[in-house]
Amino acid sequence: MTKIYIVRHCEAIGNVKRIFQGSTDLDISETGAKQLEYLKKRFADIPLDRVYTSPLIRARKTAEAVIGDRNMKPIPEKGLIELDGGIVEGKPFKETFSSIPGLAETWDNHPEDFAPENGERMRDAYERIWNTVKKIAEENKGKTVACATHGGVTRCLVCRLLNGDISQLSSTPWSENTAVSLIEFSDELKPTLIFYNDVTHLPENMRPVRNRLSSFMSGEAK
Repeated sequence: MTKIYIVRHCEAIGNVKRIFQGSTDLDISETGAKQLEYLKKRFADIPLDRVYTSPLIRARKTAEAVIGDRNMKPIPEKGLIELDGGIVEGKPFKETFSSIPGLAETWDNHPEDFAPENGERMRDAYERIWNTVKKIAEENKGKTVACATHGGVTRCLVCRLLNGDISQLSSTPWSENTAVSLIEFSDELKPTLIFYNDVTHLPENMRPVRNRLSSFMSGEAK
């Protein structure tokens, strides 16, 4: 059995400022640093053979927390990076999505059709993410590894494993910062989602919820 822990990065500056982080390389927040302390404790006694990470700093610091005191370094993996938002990349959600007709509606209700100008199509990211995780599983048969990655990446994986089709992406839950999911692969590399989006390692005050565009647009988010 091959085990792959999927870990969303801790809270980053883009989460606090409510901007489309995507491939923008923003550092973690003060709350994010505290979240990593709890994440480190969660993984302290879990045997890990390797830890992979998106190359972005918020994921790398999360990977380092997962590694903790082990004598290993995270392995950069470009395939674990977040979707590139193109024209909305690094810009405020509310102002930018309001200024482009239909974009907020697509993001919230038909994310499979999200295809920002000069960015990555969601459908392409969906396949890229799965191919990356499948490759990691193939290269680590019988081992236990962790992947530090992003909210959109985790959502695509959960959608595929729960629903099997990208058309169900809008009904697939987002994960919170440092949420942990576990995928097990059989010897034949058949995947099973054991659990997903688990943040039981965090106290309630360390679980800010800011990744729902509809709440940003209405001003309801705290």
